Amino acid sequence: MKKIAIYPGTFDPITNGHLDLVERAEQIFDEVIIAVSDNPRKNPLFSTQERLDLVAEAVKNIPHVHVESFDDLLVNFVARKNAKFVIRGLRAVSDFEYEFQLASANRRMDSNVETIFLTPQESNYFISSSLVREISYYGGDIESFVPSHIETALSEKYASLKQSS
Repeated sequence: MKKIAIYPGTFDPITNGHLDLVERAEQIFDEVIIAVSDNPRKNPLFSTQERLDLVAEAVKNIPHVHVESFDDLLVNFVARKNAKFVIRGLRAVSDFEYEFQLASANRRMDSNVETIFLTPQESNYFISSSLVREISYYGGDIESFVPSHIETALSEKYASLKQSS
């Protein structure tokens, strides 16, 4: 049976830390689906379609990985994809409590779902999408945190937002 893993998130934007985990997961599973959450309550900077396009560009050279969006409970998406595994990243001990709570809730809703926790390389521990957005907003250098097309997309997005306000 094919081992399919779902890597869910907002990916607003995808970072080198996320990509590190995707590459690790791709070595373990037959297929990895990056599941971009279409959750307007998170108030993302980029639209769902923009995030799908940005993530797809970032992973285009990683085999057995593709990108989809979802707008319902993660366990429902996992079931629709005939997957069993959910990938979650742990950057620091502070992530564990929240991630453990999510994993427990998912398992309660569907006992077939297993959450696999992966840690990024030490050089990516501190990188988060919100940190990248903040640095980019103020014109800081994010070159070592994200792929170049993400750096460009953030710069263009903030320029257009500043022009319209």
